[in-house]
Amino acid sequence: MPITDTRKALLQIHFCVLLWGITAILGKLITLPALPLVWWRMLLVVAMLALIPRVWRGLSALNPKLALAYCGIGALVALHWLTFYGAVKLANASVAATCIALAPVFTSIIEPWVARRPFQLRELAFGIAVLPGVALVVGGVPDGMRLGVAVGAASALLVGLFGSFNKRMVAHADPLTVTALELGAGTLTLTLLAPLLPFLLPALAADLWVVPDLHDGLLLLLLSGVCTLLPFALALVALHHLSAYTVQLVTNLEPVYAIVLAMLLLGEQRELTPQFYLGVAIILAAVFLHPLLNRRRPVQHAELLATSEARNVGE
Repeated sequence: MPITDTRKALLQIHFCVLLWGITAILGKLITLPALPLVWWRMLLVVAMLALIPRVWRGLSALNPKLALAYCGIGALVALHWLTFYGAVKLANASVAATCIALAPVFTSIIEPWVARRPFQLRELAFGIAVLPGVALVVGGVPDGMRLGVAVGAASALLVGLFGSFNKRMVAHADPLTVTALELGAGTLTLTLLAPLLPFLLPALAADLWVVPDLHDGLLLLLLSGVCTLLPFALALVALHHLSAYTVQLVTNLEPVYAIVLAMLLLGEQRELTPQFYLGVAIILAAVFLHPLLNRRRPVQHAELLATSEARNVGE
């Protein structure tokens, strides 16, 4: 049977989501603390994008005021990645991936405020629906991982913030240029923030100026190139052939892929209780039902993919 454009695009977006799911696993396998891990990831992605002439042309044509706004969003992106990998280090990949599944909940609350539109009752209902799942997740992890849950929830909140701002701003410039500018600003943000972290967020404080060994260096290249820029490029192509509803359903599989991979590769099921996985099931059920409320909305702002993994792609 011949592979149609739609079928090919569906396979591509599934592959992208699988790669995004692997990012949590790589975060656990890389021995660097969260701060230098994220700093190196951002720096490597920016260095790769700097090799593309289109990025420089986009930067030269960018309005300074708009560029400053993207830099502000980039600072939020840096904090999102820092807290996401902080959750991986403080808890594990499964907990971090579950917390990121809360991002659509935060987005549904934050976006009406950012977009200056009326808040809808169904968005509040969506937020309330995941609360039992959150309670079960918190109760289903060891006490030593509770801080990781809180940091992971903060990461999801940051996705809601920068995702909502990005939707408002990102259509004004080339997607590769926006990604390079935001991640460049994010790298600078972490550089300036590093000396203050021991006072602001002691749990995430670490020495920034760490040169990765060969093991971590190879994994960072995999994280930056294969799990960031490759799915970014593939998804931009795939989204031309898929509906927003289909894309959102597939991208919601990201925590599922991450949790299954964490069980198979890291044996994390031995660290967590059945109560945790019941909570995950409730959260994911609500997240998968959410696209039903937005089934007719068009795919917009695929540019968000490079900075927020799979979150908000179909919204």
